[in-house]
Amino acid sequence: MKPSVLTLALAAALPAALAISNGAQAQSSVQIYGLIDAGVDYTTNTNAAGDNATRVISGGKNTSRWGLRGTEDLGGGLKAVFGLEGGILMDTGAADGALFKRQAFVGLDGSFGRVVIGRSFTTTYDFVILFDPLGYAPNYSWATSSNATGSSKYGMTTAFDNLVKYSGKTGDFKYGASIGVGEQAGSSADSRKYSVAGSWTRGSFAAMAAYEQINANTLAGTGRRDQTTAFHAAVDYKTEVLRLTAGARDYTLEAAKAATPDVRATTWWGGASWYATPAVTLTGAVYYVDVKNVPTNTDADPIMYVARGMVALSKRTDLYVAAAYAKADNGKLVGLSRDDAGFGTTQKGLTAGIQHRF
Repeated sequence: MKPSVLTLALAAALPAALAISNGAQAQSSVQIYGLIDAGVDYTTNTNAAGDNATRVISGGKNTSRWGLRGTEDLGGGLKAVFGLEGGILMDTGAADGALFKRQAFVGLDGSFGRVVIGRSFTTTYDFVILFDPLGYAPNYSWATSSNATGSSKYGMTTAFDNLVKYSGKTGDFKYGASIGVGEQAGSSADSRKYSVAGSWTRGSFAAMAAYEQINANTLAGTGRRDQTTAFHAAVDYKTEVLRLTAGARDYTLEAAKAATPDVRATTWWGGASWYATPAVTLTGAVYYVDVKNVPTNTDADPIMYVARGMVALSKRTDLYVAAAYAKADNGKLVGLSRDDAGFGTTQKGLTAGIQHRF
């Protein structure tokens, strides 16, 4: 994927914009929305002494957030769009990072697709999250990132700063591309990030493939830069009572420093959901990381087993209970969460929470 492809996408929107009549009556709408998720969590091996902890947590099933999104009808099938979204830490009421750390973009939407500029989720993330059996649970899912313990998460980048993103759809195919401009004087490749993805859906079956590359800056000593790549592939089958999902990510970090080995791992996941009633869903999932390019008998190869039950009290409010167990080989540490490190070769967790969408 080269930046010129996104430039062409922007150019595709220009004729439609120029064709709008000066007398067209624009109609605008702005919506306040959010997702509030809080729970109580019990986790083992939460410090070096091996102690357990009970905590009130934010985002046991999905990350809590709030935002503003809007559209303006420009006529001729063209709309102006914007989005501002920030994270919330429900246990303290604090902001999760900068005010609009999650998303801050503006763009155009029309028959050509959608083009936005600013900060937003990467194209890879947009597609992979739909093939996570747990629907991207920050606590107990490694589909978008591995556990927080160890030298690398073997994961992917959630969002890009300085982003230009295109998304489109043709029949059963959805596709997209995004680039995070590096903004480094003298080298357009330094700090540049990009991702591309596509999916196909027909009836109960869906398949997806995605690729991303993250560049660091060139090192004076070697003339090379760290480069991270992540390739994803996944399939999904869903009926009225059953959903089956499987996916994989191949991760590589090519090191720029001399005499520094590359980091390599392949993450596999699979899961099944049973829609017991219209209001009750039971899900089981397994996540496994095959750590590579390390000396014999030093690979952690962590694995995590997850079970979750969810009850929909309404279209907007859910109750959930999730339990998870993770372990690592060769005396390595492992953690259930993408954010909180573990301090043992195993970790167990139990979370009960409530989620409301508005």
